[in-house]
Amino acid sequence: MNFEISDRAKEYQARLLEFMDEHIYPAEAIYAAQMAESGNPNYHPPILEELKTEARKRGLWNLFHPHASEEWGSPGLSNSDYAPLAEIMGRSPALAPEAMNCNAPDTGNMEVFQLFGTDEHKEKWLKPLLAGEIRSAFAMTEPAVASSDATNVQLRMEADGDEYVLNGRKWFASNALHANCKVLIVMGKTNLDAATHRQQSMMVVPIDTPGVTILRGLPVFGYMDREGHADILFEDVRVPKSALLAGEGDGFMIAQARLGPGRIHHCMRAVGMAERALDLMIARAQSRTTFGQPVANRSNIQDWIAEARIEIEMIRLLTLKTAWLMDTVGNQKARVEIAAIKVAAPEVALKIVDRAIQVFGGAGVTEDVPLASFYAHLRTLRLADGPDEVHKRTIAQVELRRIEPDWNKKR
Repeated sequence: MNFEISDRAKEYQARLLEFMDEHIYPAEAIYAAQMAESGNPNYHPPILEELKTEARKRGLWNLFHPHASEEWGSPGLSNSDYAPLAEIMGRSPALAPEAMNCNAPDTGNMEVFQLFGTDEHKEKWLKPLLAGEIRSAFAMTEPAVASSDATNVQLRMEADGDEYVLNGRKWFASNALHANCKVLIVMGKTNLDAATHRQQSMMVVPIDTPGVTILRGLPVFGYMDREGHADILFEDVRVPKSALLAGEGDGFMIAQARLGPGRIHHCMRAVGMAERALDLMIARAQSRTTFGQPVANRSNIQDWIAEARIEIEMIRLLTLKTAWLMDTVGNQKARVEIAAIKVAAPEVALKIVDRAIQVFGGAGVTEDVPLASFYAHLRTLRLADGPDEVHKRTIAQVELRRIEPDWNKKR
């Protein structure tokens, strides 16, 4: 197992770091000013389009996709090579991922369209997503059921002639309030009499389809994120049968295929947030004096800095191992590691951000520094794409199968 990234990935890493220093970090203040001036939490600021243009010019586009192709505009980096790049993007999560067309949930939705979409889906939705011209949302979670178990979803998709009729409610459909969001991928039930994991299907629903009503955007720790987390009502929404992805009953399978890569991308970016939080913590501790000494001289602060470095290295290594396994044996065989890093990365990064906030004092909970928004994002990530407890259950089930119930008697 060799965690030395390839020469090709190192070259992309150098280009990305240069782009971050020359364009992304300087754009953060411009982005904040444009958002504040608009008065609209879902405004699409011009600075983002400028960054997208620059990223494409530099060949920093669709880096997430492991297959190189002119159609994708992707260099075809492996998960192992993409990991350090996604980490760098995570240092500025509001700007960098979207600037390079590597933002959730679009990355996962693009993969779904590629793997399970029809030629029509690919032409109408995948191509403009690849070009960064539109955005998309994924609607699986529901307010009335525990959606961490996807078999619980209740939205109905009933066949009626050449159409399906959708009725139900979804929420936390992230990206649905983005100014450029045009399409939803929706999970619901097509056959209540089928086996438990064959009742669900996924369909492509243009966001302007009659009967689709966005009731509200959900705040997260008081933040109205620009892309929005939508509460959506589906009332007699009619879509053609060609809206079906893969086949009837394939919804659970599609969800599993989609969520593995998406989870590790989140974890890669979490490592980047932790790194930036540590940098901010160190700079603040060195610049402030209390009781006649720099804060950085305090033993408890030095402990926090040392522990942060240890913990970041731990989650980075687990992230890289997981990416390596996904590349070499596939997502299914890497499911334990995917579950493990999905628990560990947000938890560790959250702890580091929390300590950085403490070192900043009152400034840490303001918008003058990105720590408060990092905290909100990372705490939410412990729920998004499955809560910690579901991933721990996956790991525990595998561990329990290693040892027979009467193992102690045989010793």
